[in-house]
Amino acid sequence: MENNILLHATGINKQFSGVPVLKDVELSINKGEVHALMGENGAGKSTLIKIITGVYTKDSGQIFIEGKPVEINSRQDARNCGISVIYQELSLIPALTVVENIFLGQEIKRRGFLDKKEMRRRVKELIDKYEFDINPDTVVQSLGMAKRQLIEILKALSMDAKLIIMDEPTSALSAAESEKLFETIRGLRDKGTSILYISHRLEEVYKLSDRLTVMRDGEIVGVLTKEEITPAKVMRMMIGREVKQIKDTSKKKIFKDNVLEVKNLAFKNILKDVSFKAYGGEILGIGGLVGSGRTELIRCIYGAEKPSRGTITLNGKPVKRSISKNILDGFSLVPEDRRTEGFFPVLSIEKNIAIASYDKLARFGVVSRKKEIELANKAIKDYDIRPPIKSMPVGNLSGGNQQKVVLSRWLTRDLKVLLLDEPTAGIDVGVKGELYQFLEELSQTGVIIIMVSSDLGELTSVADRILVMHDGRFFEEFTHENVTQTAVLLAASGVHTEEGKAL
Repeated sequence: MENNILLHATGINKQFSGVPVLKDVELSINKGEVHALMGENGAGKSTLIKIITGVYTKDSGQIFIEGKPVEINSRQDARNCGISVIYQELSLIPALTVVENIFLGQEIKRRGFLDKKEMRRRVKELIDKYEFDINPDTVVQSLGMAKRQLIEILKALSMDAKLIIMDEPTSALSAAESEKLFETIRGLRDKGTSILYISHRLEEVYKLSDRLTVMRDGEIVGVLTKEEITPAKVMRMMIGREVKQIKDTSKKKIFKDNVLEVKNLAFKNILKDVSFKAYGGEILGIGGLVGSGRTELIRCIYGAEKPSRGTITLNGKPVKRSISKNILDGFSLVPEDRRTEGFFPVLSIEKNIAIASYDKLARFGVVSRKKEIELANKAIKDYDIRPPIKSMPVGNLSGGNQQKVVLSRWLTRDLKVLLLDEPTAGIDVGVKGELYQFLEELSQTGVIIIMVSSDLGELTSVADRILVMHDGRFFEEFTHENVTQTAVLLAASGVHTEEGKAL
């Protein structure tokens, strides 16, 4: 082994229920480098990381740390090897202080009592060393997401981490917060810490990484240096094909017999006099900044929130203020936080798909196992859910495949209205393309599709019409033909543009 290599994993294999998910994987991370890992959802990234961090055991292969073979069969084994991981969903407890969170589970005691003074001294020492702008005594719930990310990094550093694995660390950060995180990562690298950076955002990878490893279908398909990274090359490596433009810009059929109308809707102090119509056959995009009221609007439509005034009708009939009744009437919601609201992590793919259709799968109160299995098998095949193991818990799937499960649950029903809140957050370009294709085909059947998205490229390329919210109201409207990303961003900030129609 070269002296500069911190971690070297070689010949790593892993199967689930006989289905190979990792095939002779080899990964090498140098000391003091930012090494990016990219691949489609389902490519095997998450499984590889879980083997390196001791969550899963490998079927075969070997891991070396600084040239010495190690066995990592638990999270404690990983910590002993100097490996820490920061997941997309942060593990902090909001009601505790910075110090209490960092030493949670590894408290320092003196004569049987917590040595708060020593714990604070150590945290302050780390804060000063890495020049983090954090007060060790601050309660975490008062901090923004960027500062919480720093606390997770401090937590890893407090365990003498030589390698910090970051899984989609900017998914909940603003552009300014992301830039601050990038500065922190560069500072860690310069002080000798290695970073394994997992992201679907190629622009981040190019900015940060010294090298990039690309995975596809459980295998390593290439390792690129910073100079070799180009969007076209990385996409081809990730998905094994060119990404097609799926949007049909020709005039689409509008199904005016399927129309959702919202009039003068208000909710608490968030929504203020919102009115619009959405028709079957079109994908209606809703843009706006965080806090503009987008999520609250579609939750009111779905029945998850109760408006303080206003009306919602579908084909002239009032929409009920009940989720269960609205589901029976053809409504569905793919929520922003899919892990806590979109699926049941411990339940299987089969159960998660069937859970919204037991009214159709049961007769006289008894569920037909045959129909349940047939429904799951069809959804797995139709929507290419990977791995195709209907008994696998959905919590073990990649983000993109989890989203496919959530979406397929609704697409197996007779839909009239599909509500989507940030449907492709944390999902790679290949799966995004598949989801866009599903939506395009669904819109052509007359379903009303309303999509909230913060991804300007997604809005401008996928939506037929875009309504932009600002301060709890619709501020401007764009058609697919006249929209630009700059115009949407300006409208979201409350600035009218020539491209848009003021509302």
